[in-house]
Amino acid sequence: MATVVVGYVPKPEGDAALERAVQEAELRGLKLVVVSSQRGGADYDEQAASEHDAALDQVRRKLDGTGVPYVVRQLVRGFDPADDLISIAEANAAELIVIGLRRRSPVGKLILGSNAQRILLDAHCPVLAVKARD
Repeated sequence: MATVVVGYVPKPEGDAALERAVQEAELRGLKLVVVSSQRGGADYDEQAASEHDAALDQVRRKLDGTGVPYVVRQLVRGFDPADDLISIAEANAAELIVIGLRRRSPVGKLILGSNAQRILLDAHCPVLAVKARD
């Protein structure tokens, strides 16, 4: 079954991407795959894991009320989030990938975030980049 795949981080850009991905899944009549990818390592301690689990529980509660079929994939395996998102999109026959972008400084606008840039350039399907609301 074709899907809409969304990259989720518990930040405003992740919430904006999730909201738009739900709309796209409803519009297209597709299943939604939510991908939350963490590199792990020393910074990803027990507290960080617990906070991230709580954020994903909140995502599941939001999605339960939409009627959109979904699956949440939480990955902590040391890969770049871009690699995880692209590989899951390919494995799930994604028709669309939705990612969130954060606000950048004037200098930062010259360079798109490395994960976003890799996803836009390497994805096998269209990518919708959503800016978080101010």
